[in-house]
Amino acid sequence: MSGFDKREEAFESKFAHDEEILFRILARAKLTTGLWAAEKLGKTGAEAEDYAKALVTQDVAGDLKFGVLAQIQKDFAAAGVVQSEHQIARHFEEFKAQAAKAVKG
Repeated sequence: MSGFDKREEAFESKFAHDEEILFRILARAKLTTGLWAAEKLGKTGAEAEDYAKALVTQDVAGDLKFGVLAQIQKDFAAAGVVQSEHQIARHFEEFKAQAAKAVKG
């Protein structure tokens, strides 16, 4: 194996590792955001966990803008929970930062 091939393999390996870490961070952040939203919707216990897990499952391959945050906003509107799109996104970013610390640390 040439030096170039080894270098290419190393870059591919790092890319795959970085993508796995990002996936884990986003999944954890979406779950935590879902649990926060479930609490705002008055869900507790298994019902809250099921709600959060359903959000993550439906959004695994989706775009964040049209996935978890949009679904939460829609559910909030239907339930009369007053939270702006910005407030929901801010909570997600906070949970994402916490998830990054937990996954990387």
